[in-house]
Amino acid sequence: MTSTTEQHAPPTAGIRDPFVHEALVYYDDASYLSGTMPFIYRALAADQPVLVAVPQANVDLLRARLGAFADGVTFRDMTAAGRNPGRIIPWVLTAFMDEHFGRPVRIIGEPIWAGRSRDEYGVAVMHEAMINIACRGRDATILCPYDASTLGADVITEAEQTHPVMVAEGHKSASRRYDPHHVVHLHNRPLSEPPPGATSLFFEATDLTEVRTVAAEQGMAAGLDRQRIEELLTATNEIATNSVVHGGGSGTLRTWVTDDRVVCEIRDFGWIRDPLAGRLCPGSSSVRGRGLVLAHYLCDLVQMYTCQTGTTIRLHVLR
Repeated sequence: MTSTTEQHAPPTAGIRDPFVHEALVYYDDASYLSGTMPFIYRALAADQPVLVAVPQANVDLLRARLGAFADGVTFRDMTAAGRNPGRIIPWVLTAFMDEHFGRPVRIIGEPIWAGRSRDEYGVAVMHEAMINIACRGRDATILCPYDASTLGADVITEAEQTHPVMVAEGHKSASRRYDPHHVVHLHNRPLSEPPPGATSLFFEATDLTEVRTVAAEQGMAAGLDRQRIEELLTATNEIATNSVVHGGGSGTLRTWVTDDRVVCEIRDFGWIRDPLAGRLCPGSSSVRGRGLVLAHYLCDLVQMYTCQTGTTIRLHVLR
């Protein structure tokens, strides 16, 4: 595993960071629209590119209210584009910013909704925390809606910790709980043990072919189609290769199948100290840093726990 000590420095003292990250707390369609429509209209009036990446029901709600103005907005269903929360920064947010490089952009991104599983939620919260580091210095404003009528109070509390600005009932205020690094620390926790019957394979560099074979066999046993098997195989190979190159030269692959997914887990002795690992696409000239971000792209969920004694990465592919 990569164990970089790269630090993401704050903006130069005295220079205002153009990046803005706000959480909108809403309770119903009316408060959702009153919080998002002015945001969109301001972008359109200023000729700023605007992206709305929210669950499809809210895409439909905003399209209907915008009418002809919807043609000036880019819409994405977040339940598809951000099904794996680890995809959102590299493949949704910064991709849109890069597409409109040199122009200020506005984005409504809703990565947390009531239908998220517990495992997905933990990764989504870490995503929200990492936005503040990944997008620092970007000329972008991101508004993240949170449905207080369906999400628990603890979710709203964590939104206050991951967003420096809170918006509710038409009022903005600085969050008194803002502490994204605490959120990252809180959710970097050991993963549950695999179920009984999980396979286990210790591997070194000469065993990577067997790693790929095991991943493919599990995909076939679960009834995945050929493309999904190839995606699972590729993601598993990338992480296992990282273990060999950066994680002490070896690792352990454990695999299992549940009612709705195939899981491949790789453990090694590396320590990933950069919280943005896998969250940003490497530059075109970079020869490192592609494995984890590619795994996020290919899988439906990627969980990670890392500490001084080792790293566990768990890859999920839905059946």
